[in-house]
Amino acid sequence: MVTSNVNMLDACVLACLENGPSYGYVLTQTMMKAIECSESTLYPILRRLEKSGLLVSGNNVVNGRNRRLYEITEAGQSVLCQMRDEWKKYKQAVDLLLEGGEYEQKEFS
Repeated sequence: MVTSNVNMLDACVLACLENGPSYGYVLTQTMMKAIECSESTLYPILRRLEKSGLLVSGNNVVNGRNRRLYEITEAGQSVLCQMRDEWKKYKQAVDLLLEGGEYEQKEFS
């Protein structure tokens, strides 16, 4: 059986940062193009990922306002690769079930 421990919002945030550093507001707007995600959902994720060492942040002053810039770390890149692998296996299993196929674990090992 394929299990999914992937926190998809975490994976999406890391994937967005893979393209380069970004501000929280810009991340929210980017994510909202694909999925429903509010700032009140995103900022706790950013804090948790930073606390876990998967991203780093720093303050920048832009137009007199303090803005936090987020950037993925090497550890974050590594975890993102693992998340992508898990997602592919999980997606294959779910696709097969939804399409009426019979699931066999050996297909996804």
